[in-house]
Amino acid sequence: MTGMLNPSGASGSSTVARGSGPVGRSGEETGEETGEETGEAATRQSVREFLRRVTEGDPDRIAALYADEVDWMVAENPAVPWIKPRPTRADVAGHWADLAAHTVSGEGWATVGAIVVDGAEAVVTGELGGTVAATGKTFESPFALRLTVENGLITRHHVYEDSLAVAAACNPDAAA
Repeated sequence: MTGMLNPSGASGSSTVARGSGPVGRSGEETGEETGEETGEAATRQSVREFLRRVTEGDPDRIAALYADEVDWMVAENPAVPWIKPRPTRADVAGHWADLAAHTVSGEGWATVGAIVVDGAEAVVTGELGGTVAATGKTFESPFALRLTVENGLITRHHVYEDSLAVAAACNPDAAA
């Protein structure tokens, strides 16, 4: 996730979990005892743990959920200080530390609309927002986060969001 959650600003699991419950391939809600494949259950568990740790805001605990090497994709934009290539677990910890350092504590938020799981692949959709510390400007965006989980670790992290809205909030000369 890029600007998805200001870890210090998220307000617990209700913020992250608001919306529909976990969704399987059929689009119907799934439960713990639906007989789904072990791989999908493990992926769903890893995604839920990731979201829980993001709300806690500890960059090292979030990064511990990632493989040593990560396929990290966020639309690069030099105006956004926390968006940069993050190909290693240590880089992932740096992302969450940078995000917290450059946004206003207590003003970041995200809601999850759906979690779709198919084997090792998961897509989390929702809305996010926050305030950039340097400018005092806010941003809001829908997002989709694609994660791949292998052996309990996140190996792919691709974020799709309104990167122009985030960049505008980072630019002191852009209209609010």
